[in-house]
Parts: sequence; structure tokens; C-alpha cells
Amino acid sequence: MRTRGAFRRFRALVFVFFCIGGTGFRVATLSAHAVPFPNSRSLVESQTSPQPAESKPTEPASANPPTQTKPKQKSKKKEKKSKKKATGNGSLVVAPLPIVSPALGGGIIPILGYITPIPPKDKAAPPSVMGAAGLITNNGSRGFVLGADLYLKRGRYELEPIYAHGNLNYNLYGVGFVNGNAGLKLPLKQSGQGFFVKFLRNVGWDTYVGVRFLTGSSFITLNPTSGKIPPIPPGIGIQTNLRSLGMEVWRDSRPNRFYPVKGSVIDFTGDFFAQGLGSKYSFQSYKFTFNKYVSLTKRQVLAYNLYLCGTGGSPPFYGNCIYGTSNELRGYTAGRYLDRYMIATQLEYRLVLPWRFGLVAFGGDGGVAPGAESWRSNQLLPAGGTGIRYMLSKKYHVNLRTDFAWGKDNFTWGLGVGEAF
Repeated sequence: MRTRGAFRRFRALVFVFFCIGGTGFRVATLSAHAVPFPNSRSLVESQTSPQPAESKPTEPASANPPTQTKPKQKSKKKEKKSKKKATGNGSLVVAPLPIVSPALGGGIIPILGYITPIPPKDKAAPPSVMGAAGLITNNGSRGFVLGADLYLKRGRYELEPIYAHGNLNYNLYGVGFVNGNAGLKLPLKQSGQGFFVKFLRNVGWDTYVGVRFLTGSSFITLNPTSGKIPPIPPGIGIQTNLRSLGMEVWRDSRPNRFYPVKGSVIDFTGDFFAQGLGSKYSFQSYKFTFNKYVSLTKRQVLAYNLYLCGTGGSPPFYGNCIYGTSNELRGYTAGRYLDRYMIATQLEYRLVLPWRFGLVAFGGDGGVAPGAESWRSNQLLPAGGTGIRYMLSKKYHVNLRTDFAWGKDNFTWGLGVGEAF
């Protein structure tokens, strides 16, 4: 059974960015300024991997046959017990990640994740992910996320519940390329909570189909500021409820979703926010993702990513397509460029090194636009960079990721768990 990139979604939750996203509570990878690479001693891993059975010294032979059989019976029992202990397939990943973000300031993001098949002793079942993450920064941002991506009945069903709560202080640059390029900042504070759940069924050919539901509320206020600011969007100072029903279709042919070396991912989602459901805004959000992986050698992988986003109706500013979120693309401050439509494409070279380390190099291009006919070649947003990997879990090849990226406007640095895509 091949499974999708569930850990990628949990990794995105780590950054708890409720304020920017198609739901008002999207959790996105935030870019950060360069700081020293964290000491690998701060990374902790605990695994229940199989361990060899203990053996006792050989006892001297005896002429009495009954006394010869008893030690053998005891050793067989101990072998059975040892095999039972060795059937655990879980892996615990703990990573306290530092953050120095142009959007949220400096602080720490503690991560706790557990990867295991359900039931744990079923080696044929695809691994599920359960975890929690927090956020504490020096600009007053606080938050936490609880989530799980569960594969039930040997991958026949996927259940993914997520709960997020917190308050964030961040800057809004305005909607559109022109506002983002101007660099004027509107300091905002947003508090709120949200709950998301989806339930999908495997219909064959590595394809899952199902429904999604989101409900949440938030309150946005303007922080004190001086100087020139971009236009203030509607909805400031108003309690906002958002609620949507949606659908998802995806196909995943990767043998290992945590570190894919071959296969592909095709994912399409549609979320429909409506006042009839209790949402303040009525709009639609569509997203399409295509990933392809090719092994060049045993230690080298080439990964390709294409991401398309479109928004219809009357969304709030955070309901638009956001450039720089979910690693689309690295090298940009999350939320600086947002609009009705977005495209991003990137290519990444991955190299596995000895002693759990790895290196990557990546580059890509994309942009945002108010309409399908409004794309301009002089408004593209290219990015490129390099990164270091450290393997937190040998069992599932889950990496700690640090990326140094250059965009059109500035240099960024980011940390995360799992591959960028």
C-alpha cells in the first residue's frame, strides 16, 4: 500500500500561521532570517525498533535427558517474548525548532510527533502520524496545534482531524503584486481558533476521494504604527466566523511518503465557504499539486513540484492565494504577495550523506495575479537556495530540514520537519 505525504501536512502545522490562508487559519511554513544552525544535540529521537533477543551462556551437557530439554523450552519462551517486544513499529520524533521570522519575530517551535501503523503490530498497514506543536515568539505571538493523519483498515480510509488555537502579530503588505513589491507594512494582531477534519476512502489505483470540513473564528485588530501604510482591508475589528464544506481527490504512488525516491503525487482540493453554513464570507478556494520524484542514484533524488491556486467569490484578504506558504516558494516572507490566482513551480536536488546528514539545492519561479489574463513576465517571483538535512528517524527517514533561500526581495532562512515537498 502506497500512501500520501501526511507528515508534510503535519510539518506545515508546526508553524501555526493561522492568519494567512484559504481558511483564515492556514498553517504555513514561515521564512526566517539567517541564524546559526542549531546544535544537533537538541534533536531527540526514540524508536521501538526490533532488538536482538538476549542469550544466556551455554550450560554444560548432562547425562540426564529430562534436564537437557528444560533449558531449551525456556529459551524458546524467551525467544517468543523477544519477538513480541520487537514487533513495535512506532517512531517518536521530538524537535525544538528555533524561529527568527520577519513575520512573527524570534522564538521557539517545540514539536512532538509519533509515527506508527494502526494497529501498531500490523506491518502491512501504512504509518499514521499524531503530533502537537507550539509557538512562542518575542513579538507576543502564541499558539498551538494538535493534529493527526490516521490510516485505518490498512489504508482503506484516511481520517485527519486538526485543531489550532492562538494569537499572532504579523504584517500585511496588501493584496496584489504592486502592494507586495512596495514593501509597506500594516501591523495586525489576529487571535482565533479553528477545527479542520477530512475523511477519505481509497477507491483503488492509489487514489483517495472524500470530504473536508472546516470551522473557525478570529478577531483582527490594527497594532499601533507610524509612517505610511498600505490600504486597510475590510474586516478589521470584527469577529469573523468561517465555515466550509469541501472535497479532495488525490493519488499517491510513492513507496515512502516521508522521503520519496520515486513515484508521484496528484492532489486536488476544493473548499466552499458559504453564509448558509454560518460563514461571514462566501467564496471558493481551489488548489492543485503535482509532485514527481526520480532516483538518479542510490543516494541522489530529483524532486519536482507544481502548485496552482485559484479563489472565487468574495474572500477576506487571508482567503486569497498566498505566496511563500507551505514552501511555495522558499525565499519569500509568507503573506507579502497574495492575490486571487497563484502559480509556483520548483525543482530540488537531494543528496544523502554519511552520518545522517544530507544536502539539497533548489530553484523555482512563480507569481500571483488578480485574474487568469493578468500574468506579467516582469512580475514573476523567482527563488533559489540550498539546505542541510539531519535524519531524525532512521526507521522512516524523517529529516530535520534547514533551508537558506534567496527571493526577489530578500534572503530567508527556515527550519522544518520533513521534506519541503
